[in-house]
Amino acid sequence: MARTPSNMLPLGTKAPDFSLFDTVSGQTLSLDELKGEKGTVVMFICNHCPFVIHVNPEISKLGREYQEKGIGFIAISSNDVENYPQDAPHLMTKTAKQEGYSFPYLYDETQDVAKAYDAACTPDFYLFNDQLELVYRGQLDDSRPGNGLPLNGQDLRSALNTLLAKRIISENQKPSIGCNIKWK
Repeated sequence: MARTPSNMLPLGTKAPDFSLFDTVSGQTLSLDELKGEKGTVVMFICNHCPFVIHVNPEISKLGREYQEKGIGFIAISSNDVENYPQDAPHLMTKTAKQEGYSFPYLYDETQDVAKAYDAACTPDFYLFNDQLELVYRGQLDDSRPGNGLPLNGQDLRSALNTLLAKRIISENQKPSIGCNIKWK
């Protein structure tokens, strides 16, 4: 299990636009269609990464909780499925159902979207405000597979609550840690 940190895209960066295949609905969906009224979480995940498997219960919970509050949630897998077939789109559909995702799980076949977001690992989290400007990037919380710390989404949850309260999110943000994106 490689421990790769986020690249930490500069705060204020405008969310790169995209249209990708949604393995849940079977439709091609764009950022404009999926963005939330009050903010948008874009997360790079995959099916097989132990770090993502560890956080799946919390990202499902956060999605259900914050979508009701006007936050859009978007999951994207950019892994090379030729060398990592367990991340193939038909298995993404299965994972989304098993994990109870209430959000789309998009397939970035060309890996162009991951490159545009400077994504490095799975999971990698980005929170954009209502103007699609980056206000948080980094970890979900301090929990990692096997470290015994509680999975509670504390860091992302705090950023979401601060955004919804229309306050400034601290720039002191910890990078996410996970498996590296499997580049072609």
